[in-house]
Amino acid sequence: MSKKININNELPKPCLTIPILPPSCLWIKTPKKVKVYEYYTLADGIGKKFKEKDGIKELGKQVILDPHMVSYMNLFINGVLQPKESYIVKKGTITLKTTDVPPKGAPIILQMIII
Repeated sequence: MSKKININNELPKPCLTIPILPPSCLWIKTPKKVKVYEYYTLADGIGKKFKEKDGIKELGKQVILDPHMVSYMNLFINGVLQPKESYIVKKGTITLKTTDVPPKGAPIILQMIII
């Protein structure tokens, strides 16, 4: 038997619509310029006060900035971040407030960030 195809019995074509979305704004905030300064020295095993002149000269001019001119400041002794309560920074000097002194040859790094 042969089947007859009825053209009138076709399924209706699907209706596709594209939704209309409200316009959106994309805000792009450019990053601020950041300046990072470091002061490097080595502990002598005796003192708890470090001055600019004690910095490692081979790394260039070593400067300890005025804390009022800096946004953030971090002190690392032997690679360990020190709590802010354990040191005082003044322009040109770092003074440790701890009872013990860093071991001789321990690297001391003061990181100063200006935003």
